[in-house]
Amino acid sequence: MSTREILAVLSEAHAAIAAGDAGRALAHTAPDDVVYDLAPPLVQRTGTTELAAWIASFAAPPVLAHHDPVVHADGDVAFVHALTSMTGDKGGEFTLWFRSTIGLRRIGGRWLVVHRHESVPFHMDGSFRAAVELAPVV
Repeated sequence: MSTREILAVLSEAHAAIAAGDAGRALAHTAPDDVVYDLAPPLVQRTGTTELAAWIASFAAPPVLAHHDPVVHADGDVAFVHALTSMTGDKGGEFTLWFRSTIGLRRIGGRWLVVHRHESVPFHMDGSFRAAVELAPVV
């Protein structure tokens, strides 16, 4: 079943990040992936070196989790959207919620991430401050 396989790819990447293993986290990422990440610049490609440095910037590797992911798959193309939480410690513990959309293609029989887009809403009051205090209502 494609849905189970796709979600397993995303879960494995999160488990690898929590273990501090950047290479393992990128094992299901296409070499020409495009990333619209939370951090600047506007468009980036995340390699093992960059991801390892990001993981190392935390007191301990961060823990990420997709909540209620929705998978849309047709043939060899799929996308997933979810609210994602990231818990970590960068001079203080925090949990940040953000929106994620991940595009995947089945290449050579494997689902690979070809695009990732993450965003945090911002306040529309003219301050343009990121709304990092938001969390889903449960």
